[in-house]
Formats: sequence, structure tokens, C-alpha cells
Amino acid sequence: MDWLIQKMRKDLGLPLLPVIQAPSTEIAVSDLTHASAEVCEVMFFLFGAMTIVEIVDAHQGFKLVTDNITTRKPRTLLWVVGFVTFFLSSILDNLTCTIAMVSMSRKLVPASEYRKLLGAVIVIAANAGGAWTPIGDVTTTMLWIHGRISTLQTMKSLFIPSIVSLAVPLALMSLTSKVNGKGLDSPNVLASEDMAPRGKLVFSVGMSALIFVPVFKALTGLPPFMGILFGLGVLWILTDAIHYGESERQELKVPQALSRIDTQGALFFLGILLSVSSLEAAGLLRELANYLDAHIPNVELIASAIGFVSAIIDNVPPITATMGMYDLTTFPQDSEFWQLVAYCAGTGGSMLVIGSAAGVAYMGMEKVDFFWYLRKVSGFAFAGYAAGFAAYLAVNNLHISLPSTLSQVPFLSGS
Repeated sequence: MDWLIQKMRKDLGLPLLPVIQAPSTEIAVSDLTHASAEVCEVMFFLFGAMTIVEIVDAHQGFKLVTDNITTRKPRTLLWVVGFVTFFLSSILDNLTCTIAMVSMSRKLVPASEYRKLLGAVIVIAANAGGAWTPIGDVTTTMLWIHGRISTLQTMKSLFIPSIVSLAVPLALMSLTSKVNGKGLDSPNVLASEDMAPRGKLVFSVGMSALIFVPVFKALTGLPPFMGILFGLGVLWILTDAIHYGESERQELKVPQALSRIDTQGALFFLGILLSVSSLEAAGLLRELANYLDAHIPNVELIASAIGFVSAIIDNVPPITATMGMYDLTTFPQDSEFWQLVAYCAGTGGSMLVIGSAAGVAYMGMEKVDFFWYLRKVSGFAFAGYAAGFAAYLAVNNLHISLPSTLSQVPFLSGS
């Protein structure tokens, strides 16, 4: 029928109608295959890391850390818990670290306004601690897996800004009346809980497996998810060996740990990553990048805006969108832009309680509402965010370089 209409129009001297063809699915399938491969790398890494942490937690391995917190002075406890969370979160994911530390604080401190502030410090510290290592937060992990940042340069550039973003809120909170009160008199009930058999061994192997991932990537050149799955395999063999024949301890083995990990959260990340990949394939993110470049040519302003967006809609969507907007030809690996994006997305989520998975978990555990956090904590978190941002710019302008001996270490100097 179409050819007949076209022939009639030609015979009558009328212009031919444009031929409309159904779009080919080859391009869509190719883009979907490419996006799925990238997304699966992140998902495998998350599942492996969450399972390792869940196994360590099931063995009460984190008691090795929490049992050493014995101070009863509110101000000292605030700083100790903050920095323990900061360094623990540089290895663990923010959500797990927050749950473990908030659970610990509930056993150390009776229900009070001070305990809520202590939980808020845990959220700020967890987000700050995850920003300066490639395995500490899902956002830095995504940037690392996709080649935007490298291990050594990220740790070197973001450690000082991240620790400043925690120290400033701690210093300001230490001046409040809630923190300057008398010592706590609640007993430490953590010591009464027994660690599972071989808990120390499982803790050591689990933490080593997480820390080993950047080393594995640098030495083999394989993607990070291969390293995390290798570590999980070692831990799987270990737990099966030490609990062989113990039918009453099935919850300490990997199959049971897999059933307890946050699958819903991981599937949420999957949906976000695929959704943003579709926007990238349609070219919308590139158009947005061109618009921002034309109207906001300053990369510092763009990166800082990402932090504020992260406080509202979580940090995964803006990071994923940013990677789709700018490739490595626009901003090469370890450029100032990617370092600032890693910092801003990681710490910016602390400004609102709904801005990170850590904040949402804390809100549910301590029954804290949005407006209490906004009144009592958001100002402190913003001050830390701004101070850390300024610290990055100051350190970056000083052009501090690592000693040559340290930069020659193979797994540190690599990506």
C-alpha cells in the first residue's frame, strides 16, 4: 500500500512522503549489553562485600573494636565513637558500619538527647570515612570501578578533607550543653556478649579480604569484583571448615549470610544504575553536561552542587548521572573534578538524614524524625562539608606530593 501511494503522488507531481522505518533493536541491545556488564561489576562487588561483612558480624567480630571503647565521659565518647566509625567505615560499607556502631551506642548510653547526637555523629563519620577509600562507600567504589579515580591518589587527596568534615562537627557539638554534661553511669553490656568460636580469626580474614581488593586489582589487572569474590571464597572455605559438623551453627556460614544481606538495597542500586544508563544511551546526560558547562563553567561549583543533590535524593543517582555526563576524555582519571565529586557525594549526604543509607538506618533505629535532625544536626554537617571542601582546595593548591619511596609501592602507585 505504501508503494502505491508513493507512485500516485509521483505521477501527480506531489512531493514524496518521508519513509518512516521501525527503529532497529540492534543499537538498543548493544547499549543494554554494555550497561548490564558495567552494572553487574558493581552488583557483584556489593554482594560480595555485604556477605563478608555479614559473616564477620554473625561471628561478633566487631566486638574486637567496640569492646575497647570504655570511656564514660560524654565529650570523649563523642570523639572516640566518631573516629572509630570514621576508620571502620573506610573498610566497611556505610550502612553496615552505622548499624554496628548505633547498636553499640544503644548498649553504652541510655535513651536520651545525647544518644541521638551520638548516633548523628556516627552517620557523619560513616559518610566521611567512606569518602576517602575506594572500598569505603558505594559511590567511591563506582568511581573506582569505572576508572574515574585510583586508589593511592584518592586516599592521598581526600583523607584530609574527609577527616576535617568530621572534626569540625565534633568540635562544634562538643560546645553544646548536651555533650558537656556529667559522665554516663550505664554499664557496658557489650562485654557480657560472647563472641562466636573463631570470631577473631573470621574478623581478621574478613577485613583482610576487603583490604586486599585494591592490591588484587593492581597486581592482576582484573576487575575489583573478582578480588572481592576471591576473598569471599576464602572466607567461605574457612567458615565451612571451622564449623564442620556443627548443625546448630548454620547461621554462621555463608549460605545463611547470603539470605540476610540487604538484597532490597542492592536491587535499588540495580534499578538506579540501569535507569541512568538508559538516560545516557538516549543522550540526555550529555545534553545536561553541555548545559552545565555553558552556564556553570566552574567544576568546583558543579561538584559542590552534587553534594547538595546527594543530601536530598541519596548519593547513588547523582554519581551515576555524573559518570554518564562526563567521560575520561572530558575529565581524566584522578582529576580535581572526580576527586571533588567523590568527596561531595560521600559527605554531602550527611546534611539531611534522608541523604544516605546510613542516615535512614539511624533514623529507624533511634526513632529520629526528619525535622529533629534538620534542627539539631544539619548545621553541624553543613559546616563540616564546607570545611572539608575548603580543605581540599587548600591542599590541592599546595601540590603536596608523596615521598618517592611510598609512590613506588606497586599496589599503591597503581589504580
